[in-house]
Amino acid sequence: MTQDQKLIASINKELKSNADADYKAAQHWFFKEEIELIGVRVGTVRKIARNSFKQITPINKKHILDLCEKLLTTNLSEHSIIAYQWTRMIADELTPKDFNRLEKWLKKYVNTWAKCDDFCTGVVGPFLNKHPTLINKTIPWRQSRNRWVRRGAAVSLIIPVKKGGKLKPIFSAANHLLTDTDDMVQKGYGWMLKEASNVFPDEVFQYVMKNKKKMPRTALRYAIEKLPKTSKQKAMVKD
Repeated sequence: MTQDQKLIASINKELKSNADADYKAAQHWFFKEEIELIGVRVGTVRKIARNSFKQITPINKKHILDLCEKLLTTNLSEHSIIAYQWTRMIADELTPKDFNRLEKWLKKYVNTWAKCDDFCTGVVGPFLNKHPTLINKTIPWRQSRNRWVRRGAAVSLIIPVKKGGKLKPIFSAANHLLTDTDDMVQKGYGWMLKEASNVFPDEVFQYVMKNKKKMPRTALRYAIEKLPKTSKQKAMVKD
């Protein structure tokens, strides 16, 4: 057994020892789609991720990303949390050349909204904030047949706009996703607009007012959630 195999075996042993049958049953009820999980609460998984990271040898970017990918291939929710957390822990080492790998992970391994949001806000978003020119490479995601890739096209822009990024990519993504019929995509771009409204409340309000006839009500409610009460009332009025 290799060192990496021993590490993953050790992680699995610790995960199983922390499994909670009631939590597992609740998660299966909570998610609409089928999920695979051991049943460990997220806070505990993150603690295991931090502790196990110290055991990785050698500590270098390629080795860690390769390990992360091995975890992602199992499709276990707990493994994805660990993989994304390990990736965050080496965020400073990621370069534009790593975009293709991150894109591959989104397209191949993300299959629930929880994985999408953890990956896109925790890994992809900070990565795009550091390398804003790469935002243009996410534009094709908006037309993907994969609902999680389309959701990721919006959710990945949340961190950049919260950190003072430009509005243009936000409205561009919203325009492409405006009439998407998938509720997970609607909630994703609505969430993106909501976070943008914390920084650009007037501009987001104007955008919503201009497009509210086309926006699904789900997306609209998310988008206006943090706007002033009077603005929300105006946005919710049916013309």
